[in-house]
Amino acid sequence: MTGLGPVAWPPAPIRTGRLVLRESAACDRAAFIELFASPEVGRYVGGARPRDELERAVPEVPGRRPGTFVVELDGAMIGMVTLGRRDAERPGHVRPEAGEAELGYLFLPGAWGRGYAAEACAAVLAWCAQELPGEPVVLCAQSANGPATRLARKLGFSEAERFEEYGAEQWFGVLPSPSGPEFG
Repeated sequence: MTGLGPVAWPPAPIRTGRLVLRESAACDRAAFIELFASPEVGRYVGGARPRDELERAVPEVPGRRPGTFVVELDGAMIGMVTLGRRDAERPGHVRPEAGEAELGYLFLPGAWGRGYAAEACAAVLAWCAQELPGEPVVLCAQSANGPATRLARKLGFSEAERFEEYGAEQWFGVLPSPSGPEFG
């Protein structure tokens, strides 16, 4: 995923009922390593990475790039939500020129099942609608990842297609902007 284009970054922190979505900081490094080393988190996204490799590779301030929101609960990182441009070379697009905004997220297993992902993703989608009016947003998840496809539908994404990528069937959903053209 690449940057978001004309959007000023970083935005002011986004506050929801329980969460703060903000830019990454050095205090998040251990949580980033835990996130990417977790076999549960990696199950549908290419697998966990070796912790020792992450300890060497993860910078002092990880995830500091436009479109990456750290999700914080009670002062600690519990996950991340990303919004970037979908690579034109990948399958799954809703417009001929590609490059749609693509939503992604990862949460530590201890945060699963409490509605944090839905709350954080909804906040990022609202931010996106304000900053990029008319922009369709897409989401791709392995079809076998039932919780991810259920969350996508809960957030308002409609299945547009399925395709094979990364050795597994992918569910590709679209959230058209209320002010933009309809896609299907």
